[in-house]
Amino acid sequence: MTNRVLLNNVDHADLRVIAGHGVAFGDGINQVLVLPTEFEAVQREYPILIRQDPDGGWQAVALLGLERDENLFLDETGWNARYVPAVQRRGPFSIALQRAGEAARPMIHVDLDHPRISRDDGERLFLPAGGNAPYLQGVNQALAQIHNGLEIAGPMFAAFEELGLIEPIDIEIKLDDQTTYDLPGIFTLAPDRLAAVSGEALERLHQSGLLRAAQWIVSSLGNVEALVARKTQRLATQ
Repeated sequence: MTNRVLLNNVDHADLRVIAGHGVAFGDGINQVLVLPTEFEAVQREYPILIRQDPDGGWQAVALLGLERDENLFLDETGWNARYVPAVQRRGPFSIALQRAGEAARPMIHVDLDHPRISRDDGERLFLPAGGNAPYLQGVNQALAQIHNGLEIAGPMFAAFEELGLIEPIDIEIKLDDQTTYDLPGIFTLAPDRLAAVSGEALERLHQSGLLRAAQWIVSSLGNVEALVARKTQRLATQ
């Protein structure tokens, strides 16, 4: 259950949020949704895979682990990576559209029942005078990445699909003779087809910024090897 309310500096003046990462805060996952607005940072750390949702739409996810509920970037010290995806950085906050006359404005909401919420410990959201504290400013940036990224994602995947770039990929990871991992139901962008795009189609991809997004998806698959190394190291220390 959630208890989402509109965030404001009067009712929530003393609200705090426990920062950091852990299983108790929902970080024990092996995949996380990522948006085009963060692909550049994500592809430096994680493999970006494409999945199809039940409605037939497409979404990009960062691969974090090889087993169910396994995040190989998470340990007792926190989330060990140069970049944490925006969906995991947002914590108990979300954006909902609130109508003001004819227009709908995105407003920040907070889940008061989230395990990160505290009145005693953690990061302050508001300064004594009522302004946003640095932690809330960071949350605003994460929510903006998510909100803007969701608007871009649909047209992006539609463009990739129109050009026939999306293809299934079979990833089988063998650690030893007894341990093998298969990743079912995943897709990527075909590097050869992407390289063959030319003329007006290539210009549209370039002008829209989607060419770089496509290249980041393709290049990110090199991180599978680094993920396997993390898994091997973890098994060795258990």
